Amino acid sequence: VIRHRDVRASYYGVIDKFRLQVSEQSQRKALGKKEIIATLLPSAKEQQQQKEEEEKRIKEHLAESVFFEQTLCQPENRTASSGPSLLTVFLGVVCVAALMLPTSGEMESLVPLYLHLSVNQKLVAAYVLG
Repeated sequence: VIRHRDVRASYYGVIDKFRLQVSEQSQRKALGKKEIIATLLPSAKEQQQQKEEEEKRIKEHLAESVFFEQTLCQPENRTASSGPSLLTVFLGVVCVAALMLPTSGEMESLVPLYLHLSVNQKLVAAYVLG
């Protein structure tokens, strides 16, 4: 809501412009913009004459201005936000592999002894995975 607080007869017919800019919340880059024209109108008696003039001015302005300029927003630029990152997937695979390795102390395993993990290491992997 935009309100005109200082209403005087000298302001009748004055054209004000307001610009709305649309952007994503996470980015400051504007996706588009639109200019809105507002005119302070007089009382109902004088309004009919000035309304015709205002419509004529608005039509002229609409023909000249560009309402919406959209920046190029291609899907290739948004691949990071469309799903989990490569680092997250890699970390998940490492944690699952760590949980599948044998616990230290198990002797009946074909896996080399240096790949046996302690209970604490498996708990950390489970915590990161969860």
